[in-house]
Amino acid sequence: MTKPADVSTKRLISLAPDNWVRWVTQIPDIVAGEILSGEFQWISRESDVLIRVNSLEYGEFLVLNEVQLRYQSRIPRRIRAYAALAEEKYYLPIYPVLINILKTGNNEIPTSFISNLAGLRAIQDYRVINLWEVDVNIAFQQPLPSLLPFVPILKGGENESTIREALQILRADEQLNQLETVLAFFATFVLESGLVQEIMRWDMTVLRESPWYQEILREGEARGEARGEARGEARGEARGEARGEERGRREELFSGIELALEIKFGNSGLELMPTIYQIADLQQLKSIQQAIKTVNTIEEFRQLL
Repeated sequence: MTKPADVSTKRLISLAPDNWVRWVTQIPDIVAGEILSGEFQWISRESDVLIRVNSLEYGEFLVLNEVQLRYQSRIPRRIRAYAALAEEKYYLPIYPVLINILKTGNNEIPTSFISNLAGLRAIQDYRVINLWEVDVNIAFQQPLPSLLPFVPILKGGENESTIREALQILRADEQLNQLETVLAFFATFVLESGLVQEIMRWDMTVLRESPWYQEILREGEARGEARGEARGEARGEARGEARGEERGRREELFSGIELALEIKFGNSGLELMPTIYQIADLQQLKSIQQAIKTVNTIEEFRQLL
């Protein structure tokens, strides 16, 4: 059985740091040096990695890598703060890069933080890389082994043959083979879970132990709790507090089930939500949420419903 992988941003970038910094900055003569500590007294993020680099044209500076599973509105402010702290600590110019893994909607993602208070402005530009817009061939041709685990969500990487090719490369390299857990996780966004299990040839419980999987589940729970509390409070005021809490809990379960189905089965899973919305019993909804974790195919789940 595959062991849980070290999928930290630092680990992924360290696989080929020179190729990574050339890709994120588009500066051809740049050379990566030391990967520095990105921990500060006020900010400590596992997704932030600072790399000391050199370029004939620009000299010595730092590349700040901020990798996010999904873009969040607070990120521009965080990058501004993080870049300032890094520049103060190391006395070097900063080149910030934001890498977003999963698409969250059709809204344009800003490339700068701008504030204006009584005519005093604060501006921080940064480069944005959305992985769903990155051509999958880049991962194979440059090469960029750091991108291989993300092949299924890269542009043109959603087909089975491409995912199998990425898997072969990961398994052939001792430094890369643990990253197949990450590849499997993102493969579930574009292929049926049963097919992913067949391709990987290992127990899908390993996938559920992945930090990426756990982060998305926590996100779904938080989203459901927030939505449920808001709707529960509003309805509770109008129809009774106890009744509102029950409806809020039901909305929370609906949100969690919807997200879990999307992660595991994609659009096929979401097509079952109209049926699930008809279920009022909280215990039954809890059982459905748990069942999603254990079934391997959409057909198995339909039978449970």
